[in-house]
Amino acid sequence: MKSLTIVSGKGGTGKTSIVGSFACLAKNFVLADADVDAADLHLIVPPTIKKTVDFMGGHKAIIDPERCTQCGECLDRCQYDAIDTDFNIDMIACEGCGVCAHFCPSSAIDFPQQTCGQWFISDTAYGPMVHARLGIAEENSGLLVSTVRQEAKKIAEKNTYDLIIVDGPPGIGCPVIAAITGASAMMIITEPTLSGMHDLKRVAELAQFLKVPGMLCVNKYDLNPDMTEQIISTGQAYKLTAVGKIPYDPSVTQAMVHGVPLINYSDGPASQAIKDVWKNVSLFMQ
Repeated sequence: MKSLTIVSGKGGTGKTSIVGSFACLAKNFVLADADVDAADLHLIVPPTIKKTVDFMGGHKAIIDPERCTQCGECLDRCQYDAIDTDFNIDMIACEGCGVCAHFCPSSAIDFPQQTCGQWFISDTAYGPMVHARLGIAEENSGLLVSTVRQEAKKIAEKNTYDLIIVDGPPGIGCPVIAAITGASAMMIITEPTLSGMHDLKRVAELAQFLKVPGMLCVNKYDLNPDMTEQIISTGQAYKLTAVGKIPYDPSVTQAMVHGVPLINYSDGPASQAIKDVWKNVSLFMQ
């Protein structure tokens, strides 16, 4: 069983649209939406949710007024000014470090684990999908990404699926690290712009550090062919295998509006290019 993670240095590069089309082309696989902060794969690959599980990931301090002696120890210890002079805790300001609970002389501060979101196991028209939703302003997204990948792996092992396709989060932070660590391969989606070049370098350096074999795909390449060639050349310097270029195509937006993968909506130039990219990705993964 192999795993492919599709990432980008930033949001809006077309990563999820391409993953949705891959779902139409792949066989014997599990989908995993690891962009838990802003999951949107379900918008073009509609799921039928079969299982919902609360995600517990982090702690918050709670002061019990019956036990609190208002000694002020927690006020002095808190580095985030999350406790006011009436000994109430601002849950947004609280970082969950636990210092106040540890040093409270009257043990008046509880430190329970919090429900930070949910993860789901669903059926789709193309196969099973594991996805998640992190709560507003909640943390531990990296842990939730790891949970999504682990559950997808369990499904793949149980049903002898050959491949896990992971729609990764943007950027290079903790969620991205959790999405690509241990992957069989990753594919970076970028655009032919200066910011696309900058973000490509960041993700490529991360891939090298984590020793994950990488591929490169340039989306909307025809908007700036010269920059596209520079990006491909830069990718080669980072040992990224170029697997294709996708042209700008208004059908991509139209497919999103209709809530379907591009492959099932249009047979236009972007659709044909994605099919070619998938062939090259499949060869790379062999």
